[in-house]
Amino acid sequence: MPDGSDKPMRRRLTADEPSPPSVFLDVPNMPWEETKFPGIRMKMLFNDAASGMCTMLMRLEPGAEVPLHEHTAIEQTWVIEGRFLDEEGECGPGQFVWRPPGNTHVAWAGPEGATILGVFLKPNVFADGRKFFSQERGGQG
Repeated sequence: MPDGSDKPMRRRLTADEPSPPSVFLDVPNMPWEETKFPGIRMKMLFNDAASGMCTMLMRLEPGAEVPLHEHTAIEQTWVIEGRFLDEEGECGPGQFVWRPPGNTHVAWAGPEGATILGVFLKPNVFADGRKFFSQERGGQG
C-alpha cells in the first residue's frame, strides 16, 4: 500500500483545509476490557466524549445481562455470533436490531453467549445508576 508521502495531502471538498486522516484499528489484536457488568467485555472502537457517540464490540458470556436501561438516542446492534435477546425478540448471527430513543429494556446473551457490534449516539441511562460502558473509561461518554 503506498504511504502517500510523494503525493500532496488531499483537500476537503467543503472547506479550504486538509482532509483529516482516517483512523485504522487492529481490532483482533486489541485486548478485551472488563466492564462493570458481569460477564461482559468490550473493545471500544470509537468514543466521542463531546457527543457521547460510541461504537463497541462486546462479548457477552452465556446468559450475561445488560440490566434495565433506557436508550437516550437510537441504538444499533449487529449480532456477529451467538444470540442476543430481550423481552421483545432475539437476534442471531448476521441479524440486526435498532432501538428508538426511549426504548427501555433488559437484554441478555443466549446460552451460547454473544458477540455484538453496538453503535450508540448517546449513552444509555441504567435504572441502578451504573455508568454506560463508554462512561466507565474515566468519565468519557
